[in-house]
Amino acid sequence: MFRLEAKKPSLCKSEPLTSERVRATLSVLKGVLTSCYGPSGRLKQLHNGLGGSVRTTSQSSALLANLSVTHPILKILTTSVQNHVSCFSDCGLFTAILCCNLIENVHRIGLTPTTVIKLNKHLLSLCTSYLKSEVCGCRIPVNFSSTQILLCLVRSVLTSKPACMLTGKEVEHISTLILRAFLLTIPENTEGHIILGKSIIVPLKGQRVIDSTLLPGILIEMSEVQLMKILPFKKTDSFKVALFRVSLSGDLSDIGEGTVVVNYGVSLENAVLDQLLNLGRQLVDDHVDLVMCQKVIHPSLKQFLSIHRVIAIDRVGVALMEPLSKMTGTQPIGSLSSISPSSYGSVKDLCTATFGSKCFFHLIPNEETVCSLLLGNRNDTVWDELKLTCETALHVLQLTIKEPCVLLGGGCTETHLAAYIRNKTLNKPESILKDGWCTQTELQLITEAFCSALESLTGSLEHDGGEILTDMKYGHFWSVQADSPSVVYWPDLLSRCGCGLYNSQEELNWSFLRSVQRPFAPQPCLPQEAVGSANNLTLDCFTAKLSGLKVAVETANLILDLSYVIEDKN
Repeated sequence: MFRLEAKKPSLCKSEPLTSERVRATLSVLKGVLTSCYGPSGRLKQLHNGLGGSVRTTSQSSALLANLSVTHPILKILTTSVQNHVSCFSDCGLFTAILCCNLIENVHRIGLTPTTVIKLNKHLLSLCTSYLKSEVCGCRIPVNFSSTQILLCLVRSVLTSKPACMLTGKEVEHISTLILRAFLLTIPENTEGHIILGKSIIVPLKGQRVIDSTLLPGILIEMSEVQLMKILPFKKTDSFKVALFRVSLSGDLSDIGEGTVVVNYGVSLENAVLDQLLNLGRQLVDDHVDLVMCQKVIHPSLKQFLSIHRVIAIDRVGVALMEPLSKMTGTQPIGSLSSISPSSYGSVKDLCTATFGSKCFFHLIPNEETVCSLLLGNRNDTVWDELKLTCETALHVLQLTIKEPCVLLGGGCTETHLAAYIRNKTLNKPESILKDGWCTQTELQLITEAFCSALESLTGSLEHDGGEILTDMKYGHFWSVQADSPSVVYWPDLLSRCGCGLYNSQEELNWSFLRSVQRPFAPQPCLPQEAVGSANNLTLDCFTAKLSGLKVAVETANLILDLSYVIEDKN
């Protein structure tokens, strides 16, 4: 018998942001994310109560993937941030914290959502237009003939992830390797449309970080016994390669769905094996030197190929298929029928490589656009964090090719942008007020809420009770240690601004962040001599940060515009 239950009515809640529970939950999420922000952010341990691995991290991608949120508003926020991170890899915490700040600040004012959303969109357009303009005072163009800015960008990504547990020397070493890996993926012939190569991260867990290295080509881990059977294999010219994505095991389950018709007295296993051996004969006749298969190769086919001095490597895995195809120029073969000659590729050389207790089969390419970054770290937890950080740094460099510029980091872009927006709306409000859909008071309230959200974000970089200041010339971020004397000559306590571009010995005036101050126009157009002389700048990816700014404002607008939340409880 079946028990039938009456369908429960959907639960409808109006004005969800007025709920104390929702605001408290949003505040808790913001607190968790804020505490992770920046180079001195606090680490979080992620683990399942039932057991399993423990992850130590401060990265938004790991945090949000492991946070269980149930309220629709929080789901909107976390999903928006996760989508941003999946596309740009960086600035996830920036996006999430800014969105929370905007929701809190704007909701506190009590204006109608329509007015708030229109003004937020206008302020966002002011920000994006300024950041893309030539007069922007926090944007640096990237000259690819010099590695200085690119190296600073990679270094900034690494130092912003404290769970990697890197020393200064290790940061420099890994930064150099990542930049070299990125440069190797750029083809020599860059005319027209550029197709970048691939950087593969190979684990050397338990090895020292300083032992990490970079090699051109692809490394496939093997046992020493396997390598002794395969190599040495000497040849004067390049090695011809065939790459199979279909299984060569002879297993019928790999041929797909359908009906197999077998004549009486025919052995299906022998028929399949004959087909594999015929394939092997074609490979030998085509003078193939190396056969690689994503899945399994039948032992009889392996033996046949070995007799004819053809190297056979199976269980390559799906992750290496694209890099192998790109490096060798092969077209992955998906059937056991006749092979087109255009499917074959080649490699320059084959050799072995040994690192610690691991042995590798090393494929050296004809053109070095695919490389392997052998990455070491002390244990599994910090290695996983370092791998994710290196992938982020490589992606950030790729984004920089599309838009060759970077933004000042360390909180300086946010404070500079807040100063610019305040001054712009104070001195030129006519462009906004001319349509008559908001008053000057409403404009000032929303502008202050918007700028305070940016400034609160920079305040999240300070985790030890220190004071945050901003200078009245450039609008940059400055930090003072906790327990500093209240009456002091600021240049004695301050060294450099957050991004490292300016020092305190210049003739500057400072004020505490978020204190009542007269709006000022921050100096536009970065002086090139200052940029050229700074060797250790903190920088942010332009594309990722601009997208994060847009996602934060648009998500906040969406949440502020919610009038009802309807939940199906069945």
